[in-house]
Amino acid sequence: MTHGNLLDLVATAGPVIGVIGFAGVVGWVLTTWMRVKNGYPLDGQWGQALYPKRDDETVERVKLLTQENGQLRAELGAIKDRLANVERIVTDSGNMLSHEIERLRDRAN
Repeated sequence: MTHGNLLDLVATAGPVIGVIGFAGVVGWVLTTWMRVKNGYPLDGQWGQALYPKRDDETVERVKLLTQENGQLRAELGAIKDRLANVERIVTDSGNMLSHEIERLRDRAN
């Protein structure tokens, strides 16, 4: 191999090695992002699992969100019941409509 051919090989291999290295870094970033997005634990440098740290503020926030979730579910159940009553009233005949409205008014008071 001549000196000129070796320089041509090195000049060609440099960008190829750079592109391969860049693709490796981009692949690592994307796989790490996908793992975090889907809830998988991250791995440390030697393969040990790294979990997010839990502090008191985070635990309290989860507790408050759980309570709020329960309240919203109860409220949604009540709204579904009211909607079922309104649907039944709307689909009933006109004679039954006035009786049902009066019954609901009496129950509300």
